[in-house]
Amino acid sequence: MKFTTSIHCMDGRIQEPIIKHLKDEYNTSYVDAITEAGPCKIIAEGSATKTIDSIIKRTNLSIDKHGSTLIAISGHHDCAGNPTSPKQHLQQIKKSVLFLKNTFPKIKVVGLWIDSRWQINKLSNP
Repeated sequence: MKFTTSIHCMDGRIQEPIIKHLKDEYNTSYVDAITEAGPCKIIAEGSATKTIDSIIKRTNLSIDKHGSTLIAISGHHDCAGNPTSPKQHLQQIKKSVLFLKNTFPKIKVVGLWIDSRWQINKLSNP
């Protein structure tokens, strides 16, 4: 069994595309989902420390108990929790990737953008 951790929005429209992408692209069996409204904004801004602590705690659980070997952080088009431009979303995702890489230095971290066609786009490393 191989686990991946996905930190993504609670929006139901992106759940299945993200899980399918992670299973197909990274040959993973299971995806532990950590959901918040606009998580890339929360992590990038760094002001909601209780929420960030909760995300870190849940990510550690996925890594420690399920052996997760990959963390994906994403943002998406038409996000109610983070109603901003795609350009701003991409910046937030990249900043979140850096934060997660620093927090979990032994785990691979990727950033994903779900566009207006609900397609998953992998971001280049920041």
